[in-house]
Amino acid sequence: MTDRLTLRRPDDWHLHLRDGEMLKGVLPGTTAHFARAIVMPNLVPPVVTAADAVAYRERIMAALPEGARFEPLMTLYLTEQTDPDDVERAFRDGIATAVKLYPAGATTNSASGVRDMTAVRPVLERMADIGMPLCMHGEVTNADVDIFDREAVFIEKVLHPLKRQLPELKVVMEHVTTADAVEYVRDHPKRLAATITTHHLIINRNNILAGGIRPHYYCLPVAKREKHRVALVEAAVSGDGRFFLGTDSAPHTDPAKLQPCGCAGVYSAPVTMSCLAEVFDVAGKLQELERFASLNGPRFYGLPANDETITMVKGEPLDLPKSVETGEGPVTIFDPGFPLHWRVEDS
Repeated sequence: MTDRLTLRRPDDWHLHLRDGEMLKGVLPGTTAHFARAIVMPNLVPPVVTAADAVAYRERIMAALPEGARFEPLMTLYLTEQTDPDDVERAFRDGIATAVKLYPAGATTNSASGVRDMTAVRPVLERMADIGMPLCMHGEVTNADVDIFDREAVFIEKVLHPLKRQLPELKVVMEHVTTADAVEYVRDHPKRLAATITTHHLIINRNNILAGGIRPHYYCLPVAKREKHRVALVEAAVSGDGRFFLGTDSAPHTDPAKLQPCGCAGVYSAPVTMSCLAEVFDVAGKLQELERFASLNGPRFYGLPANDETITMVKGEPLDLPKSVETGEGPVTIFDPGFPLHWRVEDS
């Protein structure tokens, strides 16, 4: 039995760090294990321009724990007023790694997102020309589409037409939650990849709804049926380079989660590597964890893999804190619902 695993230091290709006191409180949960992260731009106000991204990056770097080695990879929030020239400058100057597409109203702080895809066509065409990736929150927001069907409808109505019109555009389908999305990525290998979150590998919709509502498992896209979770696990452990880790770790304070209209988001950063090791171990695929967490993402984004390594060891169940304190209030840490035997060994 394997009880020790060394892999290249992982990256998180979809991360929410928020801002201000929340940023200071949750950033250590990422920097403890991850070397880099694609940082989401859905602040209030959002990170729209290159200048916004520079300022946000400076705030992240100022909040780093002492001695931390971490590189935030910034993204720009796509709006219907986004300037293609500003986007190109941000990419060529190394300010922004990608652009994020939020359909308006799809998730937290997405009100400034896109309603009309034709309005952002000039930006997308420029991105295709310069090789800049587009990260997509893949859900439609039509009121007549069931929330459990929104990803599949997005693929049919938005993503597939876009890939047909702009085949050279590099696209990341973020936080995929369905077998439909897994199949679409496998069938369309050219310049298309997908991130898979920690929690979507572990929970299905029963975890949210059966036996009582569990708001700390509520996220967007919402977890789906068990068959979809199984498809995600199969994709993650397959070694297929088009699938890689994006935690979508999304902190909200407990008071914001525990109310009649609670916020969507799961804060998983501190326990992600332990959770992933359990999932891959149970699947008999520990040897593929490095590809998923450390190699596939950099390859898609055209970046080198990290030189540093981490070592994970298997032993007695971890005694983990249930929450982290921030200057805005407590944030509950994702509970996978089973003991975690794997931990990242102190360096």
